Amino acid sequence: MIQVDDLTLSFTGETVLENVSFTVNAGERCGLVGRNGSGKTTLMRLLVGQESADKGTISLSKGYRLGYLDQHIRFSTPTVLEEACLGLKREERAETYRAEKILFGLGFKQEDLDLPPQQLSGGYHLRLHLAKVLLSQPDCLLLDEPTNYLDILSIRFLMRFLQQWKGELILISHDREFMDEVTTHTLGIHRKKVQKVKGGTTALFEQIVQQEEVYERTRANLEKKRSHLQSYIDRFGAKASKAAQAESRKKMLGRIPALEELKTLYNLDFEFRLRPFPGKKMMEAKEIDFAYESDRPIVQQFSLAIEKGERIAIIGKNGYGKSTLLRLMAGDLHPQGGDVRFSENAAIGYFGQTHIQRLKDDATIEGEIAEANPLLNTADVKAICGLMMFPQDTSKKRISVLSGGERSRVLLGKILARPCNLLLLDEPTHHLDVESIEALIDALEDFEGAVVIVTHSELILKRLQLNKLVVCHLGAQEHFLGTYEDFLRDIGWEEEEKIKPKGRDERKAKHDEKMQMRTRLRPIEAEMRSIEKSLADLEEKQREENLYLITVTQAGDSTKIQQLMKSVGEREKELEQLYIKYMDLDKQLRNT
Repeated sequence: MIQVDDLTLSFTGETVLENVSFTVNAGERCGLVGRNGSGKTTLMRLLVGQESADKGTISLSKGYRLGYLDQHIRFSTPTVLEEACLGLKREERAETYRAEKILFGLGFKQEDLDLPPQQLSGGYHLRLHLAKVLLSQPDCLLLDEPTNYLDILSIRFLMRFLQQWKGELILISHDREFMDEVTTHTLGIHRKKVQKVKGGTTALFEQIVQQEEVYERTRANLEKKRSHLQSYIDRFGAKASKAAQAESRKKMLGRIPALEELKTLYNLDFEFRLRPFPGKKMMEAKEIDFAYESDRPIVQQFSLAIEKGERIAIIGKNGYGKSTLLRLMAGDLHPQGGDVRFSENAAIGYFGQTHIQRLKDDATIEGEIAEANPLLNTADVKAICGLMMFPQDTSKKRISVLSGGERSRVLLGKILARPCNLLLLDEPTHHLDVESIEALIDALEDFEGAVVIVTHSELILKRLQLNKLVVCHLGAQEHFLGTYEDFLRDIGWEEEEKIKPKGRDERKAKHDEKMQMRTRLRPIEAEMRSIEKSLADLEEKQREENLYLITVTQAGDSTKIQQLMKSVGEREKELEQLYIKYMDLDKQLRNT
């Protein structure tokens, strides 16, 4: 058990945590949420003794062990497997199979186990460190953004592992769905305090909203009372006949607490500006090939058409070419075979990891956003900065001093500066806090243009109502028509099919059959949509003609009456023929 009492910590005169108290009881798995910079990582470091509080206490049960995943990583053994086994108790280190199971679940391959840890990329350094923490079997796991650098399969493995974790857990994660799936309680840092609720993040946010509403109503009522009493004192305090009453009201005024007005907490709240697109097909990639090394093709004979309003996700394991594919679509890379063509009316908003790196360190936030669209005036630039949570003078900050989350918001601001109709987004939620991710998802849901997104977030994959997936394998890509839930149900992740390997083949065969059926039905559905439009147009014309017929009848114009009667008759025949054709097509559709 962990008991925190009256904890306060300040940095350079700025209070980060103030009179914080909470308890983590046996078996509780707690998500820790709060805005970027609210002190989540600082609280973790206080719990493990890497920071010292100005006041307050942290108490652990006797013999209680904490396992902490932080960003400071050091390795001391010659191979990945040996390093992972250091997480096991000394008497268990011969049980290498336990380490292998965790490593494979986190995305390591058999051939990686004999590599020196120093040869791994930064993302795999974190995975190896996470494996050691999980293997150490502490009483309480403290995990700070464990899904950073994990691909979707490794995140799903970690989710299942933590759901079965018998000890305690404190988890920081920007992935709200992952957190809610894993935790039993939520801790929230809000206005320098910590609140705890049973359940997921929604329960916490609802509680905070209610508390702020009650506080503000109470403050407003007290201010009215104070104002009324002060007015009486000012009017009658000098009069001898009212002196006793005025003195009484002074005492009453002194007993009424003066509640401070809550400081405004800026939220990411925006919508992408849409540039109209008159056509249907926005972009087409035809049989494109690409490789960074000649003997290791990443993209082979890949084709994809993006149409107006589509929602497409590119998914797969790390290293399988997702970002490369998006960069090829964006024109950031050029294919070595095939080509990518855009409609002349396509206007792209591109959020790429390489674009974040291209922000100029010596530029200001205002300067970067203004550069994206020279037609914007100063007020427009300031407005976009405000939407991206850079109000007033904070918009004059240099890029060099910004955090990862702040740089991500600058890049989103640059996209907002120019109306677009096709968004190409590569992991746009990296470094954003939970509230900002929710605002981004809301903006994507409201955007009427097309969206192509690379993401490992199952929350986004489920919320965006996708109509198409591009599933990346090693050196190959395949299409899936449908939502992410359809994909999990009809095909699923091949790597997760350990128990029933034939199950995936059966589901894939059914999906292929379904896709062939959709291909056969598509012309019928298109013709029915065309007839529906024609029927609507004809019915509108018929309505106008009937109204005109009433007018000319009242005027007694026999010539026009005859002409209109003939036209109305022809229109009715045309409508009847279209209705019959529509019913025939509908019958074909239902019988197919």
